[in-house]
Amino acid sequence: MPSSTERVRATEDARAVIDQLRERYGPLMFHQSGGCCDGSSPMCFEDGDFRLGDSDVYLGDIHGCPFYMARDQFEYWKHMQLTIDVKDGRGTSFSLEIPLGLRFVVQSRLFTDTELENLAPTRPVTS
Repeated sequence: MPSSTERVRATEDARAVIDQLRERYGPLMFHQSGGCCDGSSPMCFEDGDFRLGDSDVYLGDIHGCPFYMARDQFEYWKHMQLTIDVKDGRGTSFSLEIPLGLRFVVQSRLFTDTELENLAPTRPVTS
């Protein structure tokens, strides 16, 4: 049986920044809310510093970090594979990479029919 299709993944550049942040802050987590400011961008926090609840969905791990998304945003993104990348420029969020003059961004593409049949499962977050 083939392995399941990842819903979220990270580029090598993003992985390098995650390593840098992990070295400084310890375990990390990601969340994408669709809220104000850069809320629709993936945001990186120290693990546990962002309060999760029933309105969030776990999509998978990127480079050893859990990635969550607000359930209403997931309804828009559920047919797409998300690739987390990093770009120069300061965003307007509380994400840990911002002081480095960088920001995480999301790239997306639609899943193929075959990938849709073999998607990694999501799971709800319970508070």
